[in-house]
Amino acid sequence: MGGIGSGRHGHYGAKSTIEDARPLDIRRLQRAGVLISGQCFWWQWTVSGRAAANIQGRVEADRVVLVYRHRSGNEDRWQDVQQPVRFDHTPCTYGGTRRWWICPSCGRRVAVLYGPGKLFACRHCYRLVYASQREAEDDRARRQAEKIRRRLGWPAGIANPDGGKPKGMHWSTFERLTSAHDACAEASLAGVVRWLASMKRRQCGVHDDADDCH
Repeated sequence: MGGIGSGRHGHYGAKSTIEDARPLDIRRLQRAGVLISGQCFWWQWTVSGRAAANIQGRVEADRVVLVYRHRSGNEDRWQDVQQPVRFDHTPCTYGGTRRWWICPSCGRRVAVLYGPGKLFACRHCYRLVYASQREAEDDRARRQAEKIRRRLGWPAGIANPDGGKPKGMHWSTFERLTSAHDACAEASLAGVVRWLASMKRRQCGVHDDADDCH
């Protein structure tokens, strides 16, 4: 018999981003001092400073029982869920131990579980990716160019003029960064040109391999 995540839906469907999921980081729980056997804790996620969801946990000798409510998109009623999650310990280099979740689905030892669905599992089981991994090449290039502009103290926006060399920065460093910035900005703008050309072809009702309309 299959367990959580078995069968053809073993990876819970299409890839979502880690930024959209609700992380439960055992390192943060340990730093907060709530992982004490026999005690209960309450954890909250916030979005823009406002409470978005919360969860309770009951700590036992070798596991935590997560207690929360869940409602999927096609359901009208909330479901009460109690999900036990085991944890493991590994020794730290300078003494003490570090706790790890044991993913209820695949058995991996992980620091963070995620809850985009009914049950908490690791990012591998949910096939979660970072938002940057879903970016188009031109979007990634624009983000890298903006990152360089911030480091150089230039105004945001690749269409804005450069701000010159920051005081105290070596010329070799400045030239390396400006070269990387210009390459990223050029790649980003080229992507915009391709997108505009694609939109024009769609409006004209032609395919990519057809002649441009006039």
